[in-house]
Amino acid sequence: MTNAGVTGRHGESDSEDIAQLAKGGRTNVAGFVLRLAARIPFLFIAGRIYGPELVGRFAIAVVAVELAALLATLGLKRGLAQALSATDRPHAHVVWDAMLVAAVVSLAASAVLIAFPQLMYPNTAISGLDRFLPLIIAAIAWSDVSLSALAYRRNVQAAVTARAIVEPWTISIAAWVFSFFTIRDGLVLSYVVSMIAALVASVVPFVRSYGWPRGWSPQLRPILALARANAPLAGADALEWGTRNVDRFILGLLFPPSAVGIYYMAQQVASIPAKLKTSFDPILGPVVTDALRRGDKAAVARQVCQVAFWIMAAQGGLALMGSIPGEAVMGVVGPEFVAGTAALGFLLTAEFAASAGAVAESAMVYIDRRRNLLISVAMLGFQIALSFALVAAMRRLGWPETWAAAGVAVALCASLGLTSVIKVRVLERLLGHRVAPWRWTLLWAGLAAILAGTVFTALPQEYEWAELVIGVPVIAAVYMYVLWRWSFGEGDRALFRRMPQAEEATLPRQGAITR
Repeated sequence: MTNAGVTGRHGESDSEDIAQLAKGGRTNVAGFVLRLAARIPFLFIAGRIYGPELVGRFAIAVVAVELAALLATLGLKRGLAQALSATDRPHAHVVWDAMLVAAVVSLAASAVLIAFPQLMYPNTAISGLDRFLPLIIAAIAWSDVSLSALAYRRNVQAAVTARAIVEPWTISIAAWVFSFFTIRDGLVLSYVVSMIAALVASVVPFVRSYGWPRGWSPQLRPILALARANAPLAGADALEWGTRNVDRFILGLLFPPSAVGIYYMAQQVASIPAKLKTSFDPILGPVVTDALRRGDKAAVARQVCQVAFWIMAAQGGLALMGSIPGEAVMGVVGPEFVAGTAALGFLLTAEFAASAGAVAESAMVYIDRRRNLLISVAMLGFQIALSFALVAAMRRLGWPETWAAAGVAVALCASLGLTSVIKVRVLERLLGHRVAPWRWTLLWAGLAAILAGTVFTALPQEYEWAELVIGVPVIAAVYMYVLWRWSFGEGDRALFRRMPQAEEATLPRQGAITR
């Protein structure tokens, strides 16, 4: 067999992989737009009707519940694709094994939180339905496993439907409806309803694709082996989640619920760009595992570099669109939330800084899980220590409490930026190829957008509406024009084509990637 033949097949596989990533990316970008459209009503309803204190109380409770649900999947959100690609058993049996594991661990996690509800409500009294919120953990875990199984078969539309349409629109509508009956429990009840709706939207296509497990009997040994093999993945998922949510928990320990509520709203606005990365996970995981199975590390590097640049470029634009008119953005949620403008700016910057490392981790978890886990543990510890140190320093200097609360956002930004640098460098050594997505045109595009946005932020107070209605689209247009004109190559533009051809889906030359 000639080298040329091998190269040709690998080249074709790489082109097909990039085409798959572009197709999945287009689907998930559409889902991102839908998620954005649905998230805005919820933020408006929660801020205007329920207020900072109830929002803060809700935010802290959800931290504990979502962490428990994440741990209940035992890393199967990303590990299921590898398990399916390496098994000789019927795939329906494997995925139902995974569903059984998630159900058992979810029940255990629910029992712990029901017994110790103070973990969900550390700084407020517990009453009413508070204690029973953890019963929803199983629904969240089953939804995650179902969508991961569907992603293995390249069905990302189900994730878009469940996460970008059903879940956010349900919580928005339910929050408004419950506000007529119970202000105190309205947000929690709307969250429960939205998770149940997302579960239905996930399980229905899952059963259609894999069917019921005919002839299946749970096998304890494979289940335990699967859980043991995915322990590093579960740890990585928990640490990544913890990095994005420990700031909220720290605020709950150091500040009253109203401060947590203001920060939570800034976090929710800033988390919208983060959904771009997580929405690529369902398609990136299977593509990376396929390339690794072929032994094509160069293809993995190209896939990571391409997706990381797409996400970095998009998150850079969203960060500018949200932070330049930051006061106007937070003012839409409610006048009390304008105090979270500084936190919003740092949180949006953190999402941009995290993009390269987050995508690099998507490959590292399949190559060197333990090293990835050690890096994440170390950086989470750094973030926590820096958060406490900055809050203490700001208070000692007599800064306002709203500024001190933003200290945890500064710590998050610093930690995520440093983590990205470390993980990208480590992945480059593991693959033997460059994966860093940074291009200097991102800086020039950002500067051009800042200049354009400053024109609108300088307008008098009575024209603040223009910052959002006109300024945000102008910022986006200037930023995208610079990138499209001077940075995007053929591989980058594959994301915007409906049916990219193989030759169009190839990546640009290395020089184009690194410019």
